[in-house]
Amino acid sequence: MVRSRLPSDATPAEIDRLVREHVERGESIYAVDRQILEELAPDLILTQDLCHVCAATPGELGAALAHISKQAEVLSLDPRDLGDVWRDILWVGERTGRRERAQRFVEHIGARLAQIEENAGTAKPRPRVAVLEWLQPFYVGGHWVPEMVYRAGGVDVLGRPKEPSHRVGIEEIVSAAPDVLFIAPCGYNAEKARAEYLSLTFPEDWRSIPAVREGRVFALDANSYVSRPAGRLVTGIEAMAKAIHPSMPVRAKAKLAVLPVRGAPQDRRSAGAASASA
Repeated sequence: MVRSRLPSDATPAEIDRLVREHVERGESIYAVDRQILEELAPDLILTQDLCHVCAATPGELGAALAHISKQAEVLSLDPRDLGDVWRDILWVGERTGRRERAQRFVEHIGARLAQIEENAGTAKPRPRVAVLEWLQPFYVGGHWVPEMVYRAGGVDVLGRPKEPSHRVGIEEIVSAAPDVLFIAPCGYNAEKARAEYLSLTFPEDWRSIPAVREGRVFALDANSYVSRPAGRLVTGIEAMAKAIHPSMPVRAKAKLAVLPVRGAPQDRRSAGAASASA
């Protein structure tokens, strides 16, 4: 029902440029297929106004709804932290007549979080962690991501809780000196994230980062467990906790969500260049 207006073969750097150009013009990077919407005739549409890079804008959706015969209820979910995500689960349960099921699910999430935090322990000082949400140029995760890191037993040294992801320069990452580095580009699975990171080259200073020097760089399945505000964020927290605390027992799904990045990137190319031109 929704398709991207960006070329499917665009590079990460081109995607960043095209997204910024669309946003500056006040245009959505997505198009809503009115014909499909008409055929589906939904009673309820879930959308969001938190990130226009992630979904069609409310304006784009509104324009499509204005041209179909059946008017659906629109529920916009705009969570900024984990508490908001759990609240939205209850909200959707309420609107779909599944209040009790949603309540049980949120209680299950709470129990899993408590178990993860207990297994992760309370090591002090907490390991310093950075989560890279995009690589060309560099962006670090925001909104609920710093809280995910904290729940996993670390402290996010670059992300801003409850605020959007933001662009950083390579020198900021080096200066932050994270003990653990997560590669988690929005929309990527762990294999694709690892491959893109290893395809880049970096200045010599990159190797001075503790996480790089000590082999504690990990690729995450961000598309499933980090970027999307849903109950599966708990699995993302568990995957982070496993990387931060290697001896911690976790479920098989969490193990598969995080991959160690073996080997080191080469010494200079678009990663540093893209960030330096910010």
